[in-house]
Amino acid sequence: MLVVSGLAMALAISTVLLLSGVIERKAVEDLAREDARQTSELIFQSLYSAMRKGWDKAEIADIIQRLNETRPDATIRVFRGTPVIRQYGEITGEADIRMQDTMLRTALTTGEEQMRTELDSLRYLYPVRVKPECQQCHEAQVGDVNGVVDITFPVTNLKVSLGFVIQSVIVYFMVVIGAMCIALYFKLRYFVAFPIAEFVKIIDEIIRNTDLSRRVDAQGSHLREVRKLSEHFNRLLSTLQDYQDRLQNYSERDPLTGLYNRRKFDEFLNLEVERGRRHSRHFSLLLLDVDNFKTINDSYGHPVGDLALKELAAVLNRRLRRTDLIARLGGDEFAVLLSDTPVEAARVLAESLREDLTRSTIHLPVGNTRLHASMGVVSFPENGQDVERLSIAMDVAMYKAKRLGKNRVATLDSTEEDLVQDAFRQGRKVQRALDEDRVLPYFQPICGMKERDIFGYEVLARIREGDVILSAGQFIETAEELGLAQEIDKAVFLKALQKAATFPPGCKLFFNLSARTIGDTRWMRSLPDLIRAEGLAPSQVVLEITEREALPQFDTVIQLMEGLRAEGIAFALDDFGSGFSSFLYLKYLTVDYVKIEGSFVRHLATDPRDRIMVEHIHAMAREFGLRTVAEFVEDEASAEIIREIGVDFGQGYHLGHPQAEV
Repeated sequence: MLVVSGLAMALAISTVLLLSGVIERKAVEDLAREDARQTSELIFQSLYSAMRKGWDKAEIADIIQRLNETRPDATIRVFRGTPVIRQYGEITGEADIRMQDTMLRTALTTGEEQMRTELDSLRYLYPVRVKPECQQCHEAQVGDVNGVVDITFPVTNLKVSLGFVIQSVIVYFMVVIGAMCIALYFKLRYFVAFPIAEFVKIIDEIIRNTDLSRRVDAQGSHLREVRKLSEHFNRLLSTLQDYQDRLQNYSERDPLTGLYNRRKFDEFLNLEVERGRRHSRHFSLLLLDVDNFKTINDSYGHPVGDLALKELAAVLNRRLRRTDLIARLGGDEFAVLLSDTPVEAARVLAESLREDLTRSTIHLPVGNTRLHASMGVVSFPENGQDVERLSIAMDVAMYKAKRLGKNRVATLDSTEEDLVQDAFRQGRKVQRALDEDRVLPYFQPICGMKERDIFGYEVLARIREGDVILSAGQFIETAEELGLAQEIDKAVFLKALQKAATFPPGCKLFFNLSARTIGDTRWMRSLPDLIRAEGLAPSQVVLEITEREALPQFDTVIQLMEGLRAEGIAFALDDFGSGFSSFLYLKYLTVDYVKIEGSFVRHLATDPRDRIMVEHIHAMAREFGLRTVAEFVEDEASAEIIREIGVDFGQGYHLGHPQAEV
């Protein structure tokens, strides 16, 4: 743009200079001719008057001398023509001058005035033609040239008329403005409009074809700014194309291990199912879950756990066939699609893989370790003829391997098909409830036994099926087996916090969380922020811990509890007395409440042994400085005994049923 603007400016300046020179020359010539003609006429009239008086050559020469003295900046000379020379004779030296001066000779011969402009002077020759009155003294014909008046004077003193100047300036500006408008038009049309039109065309093609490979010709314009814009536009397209390629890769691959992700695995599985149906081909699936992987995460941190998963992925890639499709489904779960492989061959392969994995050393920054895995193997079409049933069958087979003692391979036989079908139906029902936001929190009152006032609520998970409300006992076991319990916990927790914002200030909320949820330490540590975001205090939340949640990850639970207690969250030891280890947990876990096992409370009024158990549990809790909660208080007699023993709080149908609204 700068170069073009410079060229336009140079063109304008050149035009100005050219026009100014032409105008100046024209003005000078016109004014000089008129001024010289008038001066010549005056000189001739002066000389004519002297000649009529009969003056001789000396007197006439004296007149010319005085005229030169009157205008010292000008030179005035008079030359005789042929008729005068023939009649009165030649003046000394004039013949040589005539021979050397072309302008003078031309004026004497043709009788036409001559003018020549030099750098700073102008010469004008005025021929004196014979008129009738001249014939009285001269023997010449009318029209003959009797002589020439030769005047040379500087042009700096010439004055240009105001009208001429104004007209010249108007013409000059009209010409310059017209030239600039034309230049601007072509500049905008060819240097700006055309490149923009090209941009629009390419952008339209990109939008229509989703083709980020298109590029603009960066060298196709003469403007540097447009070329830079083209280069930056192409660079932007390259960046977008790179991002698109990355997003495409991320949409298909697990960023940690480089294996296919769940979405891509499901896509391949759909294709394989269709191929199996169309061509009656068999294939198998292997689901692998690392045993006790959370121990590595909790002991050494998630970065070390991520390195272990990458090493595991490398082992799988080395050990399995190129035709086997490996995917990381999430966490420490991996799936393998074994094309054209019957179930028995798949089981043998899985067993070999398990043994190799057990023998393989995983190198970590904190030292070397070995990983064990539980594997479930299922096949098409024996264990399912669609993707959903095969996925359920994989989960059931893998959990079977876990229940059989871990670090083993499990398959499903015909007698377990009912388990798969039932799990499939239940799992689909729970997943649909989560997808449709039909998982709800219900609130059961926890009351002070002295005044029967509401101290807080235990939050319970429910699923709404039309007009029917499903209790947790109808779906929670299936949800845990299929890995859906954590989603249910999170949904219920957040919805309960939102509703609790309208509860009386200080009202407590007791939450039961699954082992998988408690194992998600990142989410657990975010609870204080989640609670505060809903306008509640962390001290209003009580998390219930049971042997089932604490035992698999005891050390981690202790550290987690310490961190959350520092934020104000309280803990309750749930189902206390249901197992012999309950007392051990009371020793090592720092809790605030002890919830007495409901089986001791339900028959409290009819079984003296239950009363003894409740009394001793309450007394021991008191010694530890803990408050007690009796569960399953279902009649007034039991409630009265609970109050007499001194138990702090009670919970059960007699004191209040779970409700969606408080």
